[in-house]
Amino acid sequence: MDEIKFYYGENIPLELHKVRVVQKLHLVPIERRLAALEEGGYNTFRLSTNDVFLDMLTDSGTNAMSDNQLAAMMQADDAYAGSQSFARLQKAVEDVLGKKYYLPVHQGRAAENILSNAYIKKGSLIPMNYHFTTTMAHITQYGGKIAELLYDEGYVIESTHPFKGNMNIDKLEEIIKIHGAKNIPFIRMEASTNLIGGQPFSIQNLRDVRTVADKYKIRLVLDASLLGENAYLVHLREEEFKETSLGDIIKIMTDLSDIVYFSARKLSSSRGGGICTNDLDIYREMEALVPLFEGYLTYGGISVREIESMAVGLYETLDETMIRQSPDFIAYLVDSLLNHNVPMVTPAGVLGAHVNAMKVCEHIPQNQYPAGALAAALFLISGVRGMERGTVSNQRDEYGNETLADMELVRLAVPRRVFTLSQIKYVADRMAWLYENRKLIGGLRFVYEPPVLRFFMGGLEPVSDWPQKLIAKFKEDFGESL
Repeated sequence: MDEIKFYYGENIPLELHKVRVVQKLHLVPIERRLAALEEGGYNTFRLSTNDVFLDMLTDSGTNAMSDNQLAAMMQADDAYAGSQSFARLQKAVEDVLGKKYYLPVHQGRAAENILSNAYIKKGSLIPMNYHFTTTMAHITQYGGKIAELLYDEGYVIESTHPFKGNMNIDKLEEIIKIHGAKNIPFIRMEASTNLIGGQPFSIQNLRDVRTVADKYKIRLVLDASLLGENAYLVHLREEEFKETSLGDIIKIMTDLSDIVYFSARKLSSSRGGGICTNDLDIYREMEALVPLFEGYLTYGGISVREIESMAVGLYETLDETMIRQSPDFIAYLVDSLLNHNVPMVTPAGVLGAHVNAMKVCEHIPQNQYPAGALAAALFLISGVRGMERGTVSNQRDEYGNETLADMELVRLAVPRRVFTLSQIKYVADRMAWLYENRKLIGGLRFVYEPPVLRFFMGGLEPVSDWPQKLIAKFKEDFGESL
């Protein structure tokens, strides 16, 4: 992959696309941002976009679609069954992911529901490199449990290790011997591990997992939602693949997996998802569940227009200039914040820049949700909406006890082709200021807590008047600036 250098030595990511459609943004006054937080229970998920300046909550369904994707939507075949739009998507899945049997679902968590329904029963154990919130919720809903099997390096927030998402092979063997292969319906690998900072795994590690799976005759499932970005970091960081194309790296990863599932909201910058395999028996085990939960087998709850955009988006996953834009912007933001001594997850991963809230807010007890507090504070002083990825995103144990997260992170998602470099610089400026004034941030407590996936809907409140103190300092330093 060629590098573009600047003559005067400035090292900034260069966008290889042009913007032809724009959407107006608003930066509301800080007083309104405080009111928005109060109305939304200090939960950034519950904020209205009327009050959000830069939406860095997620890259799920927020990536910018290409002109070719938008054009393809106009040729949709809206037949209920046997649609040619589906035929085009099925071909794209086979061409890009190398799997000939494809089950459409409306998004990634729908795929998790179908996989869990088909394979999880009470007593099942699913080894994985690391959990994702909805994955764990579906597995536990059906009576199963998870085992997170990272190497110790995966839990080191500031690191130079290139593949912190690798699965610990010794722990995998040990888990299988203790629980028995018959109680392990599949092993799950996530590309890239969302909750530890978007960290990738290496192809060699996936090969090693495959060897263990074959030894014990256990299926290997790949969550491919961020497969393109994982492949890009494999190309950059794994010596064997320095000269290998993204498309070939992707095929190597999917060929090693029995089942591949994905959220198209991430993988192909569209809406939808899917489960695919080359094993007809596996396909049959899940086939009937798609009409039951999603829709008929040739649309699976996805709009046919989105099906057309998915097909194009999958092919665009092979385009290095499209895939690298987000990781390059993320790396730039991480480096900018490190230059201001803001503690970050390193090396820079995919999906977003991740701030180490445990260290920024080390004065806040973990049971007062430092990552949630930091996300709320950032919105208050900037209008930037990030996402808490810490204890709020965990779920209580079976006895109702709080489960403290391994990491307290604030994710600043960088969707593909959405933000300009000046906006990224604004984020760095405001977060750097907030870090200098971090002692003004206080904790949060729940006032409304749903029994599952509480981070989506839960409501919190400050444990003190710290938001007012933060506003006073903002006014002192920024005057009447928004």
